[in-house]
Amino acid sequence: MKPILTVEFTANAGDYKFKEESVPLHSPEELFEFVAPGGECEKIPNEVEEIRMVFLPPEHRNTSNPIADAPVMLQLHMVIFTGTLSEIAQVAEQIIDRAGRGELSDSFLKVIGAGS
Repeated sequence: MKPILTVEFTANAGDYKFKEESVPLHSPEELFEFVAPGGECEKIPNEVEEIRMVFLPPEHRNTSNPIADAPVMLQLHMVIFTGTLSEIAQVAEQIIDRAGRGELSDSFLKVIGAGS
């Protein structure tokens, strides 16, 4: 199964910029397991200054509605999502829904600017 999403972490230490290569995720559900309480997101060091979540292009283009495949970017504090409009819109809706149900870790809420 090919990944649909990669997660990259960037940190600065003085003049040195550290970039962790990507963590591949294979489904939106894996993304939400990653950012759920007890998920891998809680292990991200405090030095990380930016997280990029890059949705890979779809295997087949949407020929009936090309705007769905338009490239977009959504930035929530220090997390930057890039991908197609349809994918980013769905993920944004799920973030709102899952945050309301308490299904996102405090760590993730903090890095997207929604936590204390």
